[in-house]
Amino acid sequence: IANAVAAFELYGGPCITIDFGTATSFGAISAKGEFLGGAICPGLKLAADALTERTAKLPRFELVKPESVIGRNTVANMQASIVYGYIGQIKYLVNRMKREMGVEGIKVIATGGLAVLVAGESSVIDVMDGLLTLKGLRIIYEKNAGKA
Repeated sequence: IANAVAAFELYGGPCITIDFGTATSFGAISAKGEFLGGAICPGLKLAADALTERTAKLPRFELVKPESVIGRNTVANMQASIVYGYIGQIKYLVNRMKREMGVEGIKVIATGGLAVLVAGESSVIDVMDGLLTLKGLRIIYEKNAGKA
């Protein structure tokens, strides 16, 4: 909710927020500031950890963007699938949400610790705001304290 509040207050509506944390959470906000709903999927690190912890022989790997989507070894293959796979997932979900929202001018705001890993590669993200959640908590506090 804090992300939705901050996104609407700072960037206006309609908008879509994407929070790249333990889970990757999407939120759709109307032009009036109403939270319409969203989608939640495993975060990049959670997916990478599951890949190595739940398989017999795949090694742990650093979660970085490889140079190519076609890996030349097991680690590069896993990095490519997680990073570039999530970039594709983000593009699909955002485009589908925009279609379902049925309005023009929807801004997409990304936040969270792992946003920098994919935001530069994603053509659907308009704004990177690493402090969106904290800004939202401040806005909520100020509204409740009668300061806004």
